[in-house]
Amino acid sequence: MARDLNNKVAVITGGIQGIGLEITKAFLKKGVKKVILLDLNEKSGAEIANILNSEYGNNKAVFIQCDITTDLEVVSKLIFDKYKPVDILVNNAGVFCEDNPKKCMEVNATALIEWTLKFWEHMRKDKGGNGGTILNTASIYSYRIDPFCAVYRASKFAVLGFTKTLGLEYHYAKSSVRVIAICPGYTRTKIVTATAEQEQVQQDYDKFLKTDVVWQDPDAVGRAAVEVFECADSGTAWVIEGDRAIEKV
Repeated sequence: MARDLNNKVAVITGGIQGIGLEITKAFLKKGVKKVILLDLNEKSGAEIANILNSEYGNNKAVFIQCDITTDLEVVSKLIFDKYKPVDILVNNAGVFCEDNPKKCMEVNATALIEWTLKFWEHMRKDKGGNGGTILNTASIYSYRIDPFCAVYRASKFAVLGFTKTLGLEYHYAKSSVRVIAICPGYTRTKIVTATAEQEQVQQDYDKFLKTDVVWQDPDAVGRAAVEVFECADSGTAWVIEGDRAIEKV
Protein backbone atom coordinates (compact mmCIF):
# COMPACT_ATOMS: atom_id res chain seq x y z
CA MET A 1 0.00 0.00 0.00
CA ALA A 2 1.29 3.45 -0.93
CA ARG A 3 2.48 5.36 2.11
CA ASP A 4 0.64 8.54 1.34
CA LEU A 5 -2.66 9.84 2.61
CA ASN A 6 -4.01 11.28 -0.62
CA ASN A 7 -7.47 9.98 -1.53
CA LYS A 8 -7.62 7.54 1.39
CA VAL A 9 -10.61 6.81 3.65
CA ALA A 10 -9.66 6.98 7.34
CA VAL A 11 -11.57 6.06 10.49
CA ILE A 12 -10.40 7.74 13.70
CA THR A 13 -11.71 6.79 17.14
CA GLY A 14 -11.75 9.56 19.72
CA GLY A 15 -11.44 11.91 16.77
CA ILE A 16 -13.21 15.07 17.94
CA GLN A 17 -10.80 16.41 20.54
CA GLY A 18 -7.18 16.42 21.64
CA ILE A 19 -4.75 14.20 19.77
CA GLY A 20 -7.49 12.57 17.71
CA LEU A 21 -8.71 15.89 16.34
CA GLU A 22 -5.18 17.02 15.52
CA ILE A 23 -4.49 13.77 13.66
CA THR A 24 -7.74 14.35 11.78
CA LYS A 25 -6.68 17.85 10.75
CA ALA A 26 -3.20 16.70 9.75
CA PHE A 27 -4.67 13.92 7.59
CA LEU A 28 -7.09 16.33 5.91
CA LYS A 29 -4.24 18.70 5.10
CA LYS A 30 -2.53 15.77 3.38
CA GLY A 31 -5.50 15.13 1.12
CA VAL A 32 -7.45 12.23 2.57
CA LYS A 33 -10.66 11.57 0.71
CA LYS A 34 -12.77 11.22 3.86
CA VAL A 35 -12.30 11.05 7.61
CA ILE A 36 -14.91 9.20 9.67
CA LEU A 37 -14.81 10.39 13.27
CA LEU A 38 -16.05 8.13 16.05
CA ASP A 39 -16.74 9.51 19.51
CA LEU A 40 -19.34 9.57 22.27
CA ASN A 41 -20.53 13.20 22.23
CA GLU A 42 -23.07 13.52 19.43
CA LYS A 43 -23.50 17.30 19.66
CA SER A 44 -19.78 18.08 19.73
CA GLY A 45 -19.09 15.52 17.03
CA ALA A 46 -21.60 17.06 14.63
CA GLU A 47 -20.22 20.52 15.32
CA ILE A 48 -16.63 19.43 14.73
CA ALA A 49 -17.56 17.68 11.48
CA ASN A 50 -19.30 20.84 10.23
CA ILE A 51 -16.25 22.96 11.09
CA LEU A 52 -13.91 20.55 9.32
CA ASN A 53 -16.12 20.42 6.24
CA SER A 54 -16.19 24.21 6.09
CA GLU A 55 -12.40 24.34 6.26
CA TYR A 56 -11.37 21.35 4.16
CA GLY A 57 -14.30 20.75 1.79
CA ASN A 58 -17.84 19.38 1.79
CA ASN A 59 -18.26 15.80 2.97
CA LYS A 60 -14.61 15.43 3.93
CA ALA A 61 -15.54 14.66 7.54
CA VAL A 62 -18.32 12.42 8.83
CA PHE A 63 -19.21 11.92 12.49
CA ILE A 64 -20.73 8.73 13.90
CA GLN A 65 -21.66 8.52 17.56
CA CYS A 66 -19.94 5.45 18.96
CA ASP A 67 -18.99 3.75 22.20
CA ILE A 68 -15.98 1.71 21.15
CA THR A 69 -16.56 -0.80 23.96
CA THR A 70 -20.05 -1.77 22.78
CA ASP A 71 -20.70 -0.58 19.22
CA LEU A 72 -18.04 -2.32 17.13
CA GLU A 73 -20.32 -4.64 15.17
CA VAL A 74 -23.02 -2.08 14.35
CA VAL A 75 -20.70 0.80 13.54
CA SER A 76 -18.15 -1.21 11.56
CA LYS A 77 -20.93 -2.71 9.42
CA LEU A 78 -22.31 0.76 8.75
CA ILE A 79 -18.85 2.01 7.74
CA PHE A 80 -17.99 -0.98 5.55
CA ASP A 81 -21.38 -0.87 3.80
CA LYS A 82 -21.28 2.86 3.09
CA TYR A 83 -17.62 3.83 2.80
CA LYS A 84 -15.70 0.71 1.78
CA PRO A 85 -12.93 0.23 1.19
CA VAL A 86 -11.50 1.74 4.36
CA ASP A 87 -7.78 2.35 4.01
CA ILE A 88 -6.81 3.55 7.49
CA LEU A 89 -7.92 2.96 11.07
CA VAL A 90 -6.54 5.16 13.83
CA ASN A 91 -7.27 3.68 17.25
CA ASN A 92 -6.94 6.84 19.32
CA ALA A 93 -9.78 6.76 21.87
CA GLY A 94 -8.54 6.34 25.42
CA VAL A 95 -9.22 7.03 29.07
CA PHE A 96 -7.09 7.75 32.12
CA CYS A 97 -8.79 6.26 35.16
CA GLU A 98 -6.50 4.69 37.74
CA ASP A 99 -9.47 4.20 40.06
CA ASN A 100 -11.32 2.02 37.53
CA PRO A 101 -8.95 -0.66 36.19
CA LYS A 102 -11.69 -2.54 34.35
CA LYS A 103 -12.76 0.52 32.36
CA CYS A 104 -9.17 1.51 31.67
CA MET A 105 -8.34 -1.89 30.22
CA GLU A 106 -11.62 -2.20 28.31
CA VAL A 107 -11.23 1.14 26.54
CA ASN A 108 -7.47 1.39 26.10
CA ALA A 109 -6.62 -2.24 25.38
CA THR A 110 -9.56 -4.59 24.78
CA ALA A 111 -11.55 -2.28 22.51
CA LEU A 112 -8.42 -1.28 20.60
CA ILE A 113 -7.58 -4.94 20.00
CA GLU A 114 -11.11 -5.74 18.85
CA TRP A 115 -11.31 -2.76 16.46
CA THR A 116 -7.88 -3.58 15.07
CA LEU A 117 -8.80 -7.19 14.33
CA LYS A 118 -12.13 -6.23 12.74
CA PHE A 119 -10.54 -3.68 10.38
CA TRP A 120 -7.52 -5.92 9.77
CA GLU A 121 -9.87 -8.58 8.39
CA HIS A 122 -11.62 -5.95 6.22
CA MET A 123 -8.32 -4.70 4.76
CA ARG A 124 -6.46 -8.01 4.28
CA LYS A 125 -5.40 -8.65 0.70
CA ASP A 126 -5.44 -12.39 1.30
CA LYS A 127 -9.12 -12.06 2.23
CA GLY A 128 -10.12 -9.87 -0.72
CA GLY A 129 -9.22 -6.47 0.73
CA ASN A 130 -6.90 -3.79 -0.62
CA GLY A 131 -4.40 -3.67 2.22
CA GLY A 132 -4.20 -0.71 4.55
CA THR A 133 -2.74 0.81 7.68
CA ILE A 134 -3.81 0.57 11.33
CA LEU A 135 -2.25 3.20 13.57
CA ASN A 136 -2.58 2.61 17.31
CA THR A 137 -2.05 5.39 19.82
CA ALA A 138 0.08 3.93 22.58
CA SER A 139 2.15 6.17 24.88
CA ILE A 140 5.61 6.66 26.31
CA TYR A 141 3.95 4.78 29.19
CA SER A 142 4.02 1.75 26.88
CA TYR A 143 7.69 1.22 27.64
CA ARG A 144 8.89 3.63 30.36
CA ILE A 145 8.57 3.07 34.10
CA ASP A 146 8.08 5.60 36.89
CA PRO A 147 6.17 5.27 40.19
CA PHE A 148 2.83 6.49 38.82
CA CYS A 149 -0.21 5.36 36.82
CA ALA A 150 0.29 1.60 37.02
CA VAL A 151 -3.15 0.78 35.59
CA TYR A 152 -2.94 3.18 32.66
CA ARG A 153 0.60 1.97 32.00
CA ALA A 154 -0.57 -1.65 31.93
CA SER A 155 -3.18 -0.81 29.31
CA LYS A 156 -0.59 0.89 27.12
CA PHE A 157 1.95 -1.91 27.54
CA ALA A 158 -0.78 -4.16 26.13
CA VAL A 159 -1.25 -1.86 23.14
CA LEU A 160 2.44 -1.92 22.27
CA GLY A 161 2.83 -5.67 22.65
CA PHE A 162 -0.24 -6.35 20.54
CA THR A 163 0.75 -3.86 17.84
CA LYS A 164 4.30 -5.08 17.47
CA THR A 165 3.16 -8.70 17.31
CA LEU A 166 0.32 -8.31 14.79
CA GLY A 167 2.53 -6.00 12.76
CA LEU A 168 5.32 -8.54 12.28
CA GLU A 169 6.41 -9.38 8.73
CA TYR A 170 4.87 -12.84 9.22
CA HIS A 171 1.41 -11.22 9.19
CA TYR A 172 2.16 -8.31 6.88
CA ALA A 173 3.45 -10.58 4.10
CA LYS A 174 0.03 -12.24 3.94
CA SER A 175 -2.26 -9.33 4.69
CA SER A 176 -0.55 -6.20 3.28
CA VAL A 177 -1.91 -4.39 6.35
CA ARG A 178 0.59 -2.31 8.29
CA VAL A 179 0.01 -2.23 12.05
CA ILE A 180 2.06 0.50 13.71
CA ALA A 181 2.04 2.52 16.92
CA ILE A 182 2.77 6.04 18.01
CA CYS A 183 3.93 6.71 21.56
CA PRO A 184 3.18 10.34 22.43
CA GLY A 185 4.90 11.90 25.39
CA TYR A 186 3.17 14.22 27.84
CA THR A 187 0.59 16.09 25.79
CA ARG A 188 -1.67 18.93 26.90
CA THR A 189 -5.06 17.21 26.68
CA LYS A 190 -7.97 16.59 29.02
CA ILE A 191 -6.79 13.02 29.60
CA VAL A 192 -3.69 14.11 31.53
CA THR A 193 -5.00 14.53 35.08
CA ALA A 194 -3.85 13.22 38.40
CA THR A 195 -6.20 10.48 39.61
CA ALA A 196 -4.16 8.73 42.25
CA GLU A 197 -6.22 7.54 45.21
CA GLN A 198 -3.68 8.27 47.94
CA GLU A 199 -3.24 11.95 48.77
CA GLN A 200 0.55 11.78 49.06
CA VAL A 201 0.89 9.91 45.76
CA GLN A 202 -1.33 12.46 44.09
CA GLN A 203 0.77 15.32 45.42
CA ASP A 204 3.94 13.64 44.23
CA TYR A 205 2.41 13.01 40.79
CA ASP A 206 1.29 16.63 40.47
CA LYS A 207 4.82 17.76 41.29
CA PHE A 208 6.23 15.25 38.80
CA LEU A 209 4.01 16.62 36.01
CA LYS A 210 5.08 20.18 36.77
CA THR A 211 8.81 19.66 37.11
CA ASP A 212 10.05 16.43 35.56
CA VAL A 213 8.40 16.02 32.15
CA VAL A 214 8.59 17.57 28.69
CA TRP A 215 5.22 18.85 27.48
CA GLN A 216 3.90 19.19 23.96
CA ASP A 217 0.69 20.36 22.31
CA PRO A 218 -1.65 17.95 20.48
CA ASP A 219 -0.92 19.48 17.07
CA ALA A 220 2.69 18.29 17.37
CA VAL A 221 1.39 14.74 17.67
CA GLY A 222 -0.89 15.24 14.68
CA ARG A 223 1.99 16.35 12.47
CA ALA A 224 4.22 13.55 13.71
CA ALA A 225 1.49 10.97 13.05
CA VAL A 226 1.64 11.94 9.37
CA GLU A 227 5.42 11.44 9.40
CA VAL A 228 5.00 8.02 10.95
CA PHE A 229 2.34 7.06 8.41
CA GLU A 230 4.65 8.02 5.58
CA CYS A 231 7.79 6.26 6.82
CA ALA A 232 6.94 3.43 9.20
CA ASP A 233 7.26 -0.28 8.52
CA SER A 234 4.66 -2.60 9.98
CA GLY A 235 5.32 -3.69 13.53
CA THR A 236 7.21 -0.56 14.52
CA ALA A 237 6.46 2.00 17.23
CA TRP A 238 7.53 5.62 17.32
CA VAL A 239 8.01 8.04 20.19
CA ILE A 240 6.68 11.58 19.74
CA GLU A 241 8.11 13.83 22.43
CA GLY A 242 8.62 17.57 22.60
CA ASP A 243 10.70 19.01 19.79
CA ARG A 244 12.63 15.79 19.15
CA ALA A 245 12.42 14.06 15.79
CA ILE A 246 10.26 10.94 15.73
CA GLU A 247 12.24 7.89 16.76
CA LYS A 248 11.65 4.14 16.80
CA VAL A 249 11.27 2.49 20.19
